[in-house]
Amino acid sequence: MTVSKCRFWVLLSMGAAIAVQTSAGAQGAITQQPLAPTMNVFRAFVLGFVQGLTEFLPISSSAHLKVVPVLLGWGDPGVAFTAVIQLGSIAAVFWYFWRDLAQLSKGTINAIVKSDYQDNDFRMTLGILLGTLPIVFFGLLIKKFIPDFDNSPLRSMTTIAWVSIIMSLLLALAEKVGQRKRNFEQLGMQDGIVMGLAQALALVPGVSRSGSTITAGLFMGLERATAARFSFLLGIPAITLAGLVELKDILQEGLGGADLTSIVVGVISSAIFSYLAINLLVRFLQTQSTWVFVWYRLIFGASILGAIALGLLKNV
Repeated sequence: MTVSKCRFWVLLSMGAAIAVQTSAGAQGAITQQPLAPTMNVFRAFVLGFVQGLTEFLPISSSAHLKVVPVLLGWGDPGVAFTAVIQLGSIAAVFWYFWRDLAQLSKGTINAIVKSDYQDNDFRMTLGILLGTLPIVFFGLLIKKFIPDFDNSPLRSMTTIAWVSIIMSLLLALAEKVGQRKRNFEQLGMQDGIVMGLAQALALVPGVSRSGSTITAGLFMGLERATAARFSFLLGIPAITLAGLVELKDILQEGLGGADLTSIVVGVISSAIFSYLAINLLVRFLQTQSTWVFVWYRLIFGASILGAIALGLLKNV
């Protein structure tokens, strides 16, 4: 087993450890906590770690950011704090894909100047922008019509578990039927639109933004690494907008249970571990399949359902 594979399994073992703790942990440590627990630097660092590792792996960062702190007895950190520390993940994407972004920007500007609207860079950029519209539209609908989204059944443990299982089955199907013939240079506007629609599903915790978009990419015949790279680029506008909106709200509301230092620590932690996760996943998918994520998500979802059925975890 290569070093990169060893590191990969170490990261995934986090989920297995969570499952073991759920089934064997003490009843008193896994109880319902306030939806806005007091945040400190250590907790912010840990949540940034979880955010960074799970944002780009197809296993759902929003699900893990709710499940992990609840298991640790910290309570649900809520949508606002988790959205803000996603800004660290965005910084990591810019850091890792700086050359791709520079090429897209330069190519798009040149295409506009020359009125060459069939240029591949222009069509890909337009696809990313159009692909961002669905998640923005549905995100605004949720913010307007479900103001108490933190307490919504869509964020319950049961929903997270079942959604994780369903998405694992879809990823397995995509792995089976996907032809994996198209590379990054063959991407176009229509790919951004279709993957953008899939990205909107990630508003439900447990779906996974990268998971839904990579699954869609495999269904469309993209190579695994190409689907992952485009998924990361597609996520830049959506995650940035969500993080900035929530940052504005949380600052206006006096930071809730988190101080500014904790937020900064969470963002930095998220950026570092996001970069590591991106690098790891792109390299991994160049030679390996996504089946490890299929099995992880099945076990993750089944463990949550089992813990709820045994009374070890509350359906909060």
